[in-house]
Parts: sequence; structure tokens; C-alpha cells
Amino acid sequence: MATTKPRLTNAATPTVFIDGEAGTTGLEIRERLAGATDIAVRSIDPERRKDPAARADLMRSVDLVVLCLPDDAAREAVALADGLGEDAPRIVDASTAHRVAQGWVYGFAELDTAQAKLIAQSRRVANPGCYPTGAIALIRPLVDAGLIPADYPITVNAVSGYSGGGKSMIESYEVTRTAPVFELYGLGLEHKHVPELHAYSRLSKRPIFVPSVGNFRQGMLVSVPLHLDTLPGKPKAGDLKAALGAHYNGAKLVSVVEAEPFKGRIGIEDLNGTDQMQLAVFSNEAHHQAVLVARLDNLGKGASGAAVQNIRLMLGLDR
Repeated sequence: MATTKPRLTNAATPTVFIDGEAGTTGLEIRERLAGATDIAVRSIDPERRKDPAARADLMRSVDLVVLCLPDDAAREAVALADGLGEDAPRIVDASTAHRVAQGWVYGFAELDTAQAKLIAQSRRVANPGCYPTGAIALIRPLVDAGLIPADYPITVNAVSGYSGGGKSMIESYEVTRTAPVFELYGLGLEHKHVPELHAYSRLSKRPIFVPSVGNFRQGMLVSVPLHLDTLPGKPKAGDLKAALGAHYNGAKLVSVVEAEPFKGRIGIEDLNGTDQMQLAVFSNEAHHQAVLVARLDNLGKGASGAAVQNIRLMLGLDR
């Protein structure tokens, strides 16, 4: 692994290169950083964005690179950066390529009490997927608290706006208008987000994940149904909420909210344009059933917002 560049001085303004800044995630990151006075974003000439030598030169000159690329291209970019030796920049990879790879830190800062520090110290951070962000946020604290056994058969249902599907899906909704109003997908049960969901939820039994997409640009709901009387100790919904509240106590971007004001309904677009994520426990105590729900903007905490959070941690700007 490449050696570390000299630590920034207090007087230095850290520099960032977004490799793939023309894509949806890259544009969102660029927009979020546009108003930052403590980070300088450097760009490559559009005509040279696929030129390895030009990209290597820019990588060599910056403190951190954000990869907003397809998986194979992200792997190639990492190899290019590693070839720079002691001039190699730190990397946040927004692709799926390195989320469960050795030598990479998972970029969900609220995963546990140590994760933000691990991100801050890491040379290589894998930005989480949008769906796993919501699912892991709900499941991991309850597994850690012993309320959900690691071998419990978990099902995760989720719906996202079409912007999470990339260029081709966006075009099918906005340009050709050939996409359906709503559809389930990933029904072969091999969705690319399952490995990180499985690993970082600390589940030993592979969860069932059922994603879906609707005819709206952004917004996300992730839900996990539970039969409370099948869990150890038969916890109440209040026990689940208390465990989530304890885990996220003091978190800036993740909050646990009361279910009652929603009156059994929850909208999907309410957090659009923010980097916030809300968690709630809906329940029917008479039937010993509960549904855990996470609400977020799939382009916010589910992608670009999380990337900016990780960038700032790695550059020592948010500790």
C-alpha cells in the first residue's frame, strides 16, 4: 500500500479531485463542496478525463480523490493512484467495488463509536450503498444490543427514486419515458448491495433484500418487518426504539423519531435535498409485530452527502 503524504499544515487548504464529476453522484458532491471555504476542488480538462497520464498528474497534486465511476473503472483508478507511491492521494470510492474489500474502511460514520475515527485515519474509504445505509442503520444496533440474533431471518424491503439507478435508468424515466410507474427488481436475490448489508449488519444468515423503484427522482424508504414474539426475550417496540436511540445519541445526521405523529403513514420525499436520515419503529403490540423504517435522500446520506461527510473526516475538517 502507498505510503502517506505529509500531513496538512493548519495553513493549507486541502484539495480534492472528483474523478467522474459529470455523473449524478459526482455532480451532487461537487454542488455540496461548492460552498465550502475549507476545501478546494480541482477538475480535469473534460477532453482529458479518460487520459491516464492526465488523471495521474491530477491525483498526484491533490490530497484526496473521490471516485464516482463504474466498478471496473474504480478499480483501475485505484491501481493508477497506487502507482504514484508516496504521492498517492487518499481515496473515497463511491462505487461498489471496495465495500467489503480488505484494506478499505466502510464509510458509514455512525456504524459504531469507533467508525468515524477509523474513517478519519484511513487512506481508503468505501462509501456505502444507499439501500444498505438505511438497512444497516436499522439492523446493526439491534444485533449489537442482542435484540436481534445474528442468525435471525431478516427481510429488507426498500424503494428508491430513479436517480439511484444511474444514467440509463434516469434516461428511461426522464427522456425516453419507457420506464414503468413502479417495479420490483433484483428478484434473482443477487443484488450488488447484499454483501455489504450482510457484512456490516453483523448478520450470520444472509438477508433477503427486495428493492424497488418508483417514478420520482429521489427519496428512499427502507423497511424491515419483525415478529417480536420470535425474538429473544420478546422485546417491545419501545425496547427497539431505545436501543436505536442509544446508538445514535449525539449523531448529527441520523435521528430516531417517534412513529405516532406519522399516523401509520410515511412519505418518501420529505428529506430530499438534505443529508439527514430518520429512523422509526412502527408497531402493533397486540399482534407482536413491528416494522423498522429508515427514510433518507438516496442522493444525500445515501450517496453524495455520505461522501462529503467522509471527505471532511479524512481531511481533518470534522472531528
